[in-house]
Amino acid sequence: RIHLDEEHSVEVVALGLPIVYFLIVYFKGTLTLFDAAFLMAIYFLYLWVLKKVPPREMEEIEDLEAIPRRIMRLPRPGQVLAIALLFAGGGLLLYVAAAPFLHSMLSLAVYFGVPQFLFIQWVAPFLSEFPEKLSAMYWARQSGKASLALMNMVSANINQWTMLAAMIPIVYSFSVGAPSSIPFDEMQRREILLTVAQSMLGMLLLANMSFHVFEAGGIFVLWGVQFVRPHLHTEVTIIYFSWVAYELFMTLVVRKRLAALSAFAHIWRTHGARARGLPAPNR
Repeated sequence: RIHLDEEHSVEVVALGLPIVYFLIVYFKGTLTLFDAAFLMAIYFLYLWVLKKVPPREMEEIEDLEAIPRRIMRLPRPGQVLAIALLFAGGGLLLYVAAAPFLHSMLSLAVYFGVPQFLFIQWVAPFLSEFPEKLSAMYWARQSGKASLALMNMVSANINQWTMLAAMIPIVYSFSVGAPSSIPFDEMQRREILLTVAQSMLGMLLLANMSFHVFEAGGIFVLWGVQFVRPHLHTEVTIIYFSWVAYELFMTLVVRKRLAALSAFAHIWRTHGARARGLPAPNR
């Protein structure tokens, strides 16, 4: 079992906001510039809260991977230059490789006999986010760092549900030269609902401020089933929402508290009191 620190409640609570909002996107069947503005507002609110509620422990340079560790040991001007060059280089690689990457994925889908939409939806994100997952695995294999690895993934999901999704109608509007919305067909709406159900379940499991191996195994099995058996898409979505309903029942009726909300409220009161020069409240 992975136990989360109290400060991790910020990420857990922040993850729930865009997930719930995407239920609205699902029902109306479009992603608009208004949706983009709202999702971006959620992300900036998340960053603002993170700034107000700093983590309890600071990371040490020795905890970083090899390349970030080398950069952090440079003088300040060297750090800025190295980060800027890496950022620019990464952007250039994305610009050059995006089209060949997409065409290669489409060809692989045809070769393996997998629907192109599903193949791109599930395999492309795994490949494009592999460095992020590699970083999480790096943390996970270290003693006492598993929660940090998990929050690395959660923070990335917050970014994807907010800023990444918000950029889609913005870029699309620029490309057509006028404010535009993105309509979803029935298959895309089903995929949105499946992803919402999957993410909502993950958020509720983390809301207990712990993550069990059997919970991770259950999510992985459901993901594998809908990937290799796309025709079971609806059934898997129903299972996800049934599990969500069970977790809500256990949380609201049996436990009668959401641990992440309680932890978030406590650290917010604590840091807010310190900011005003008042003694921190007791639990």
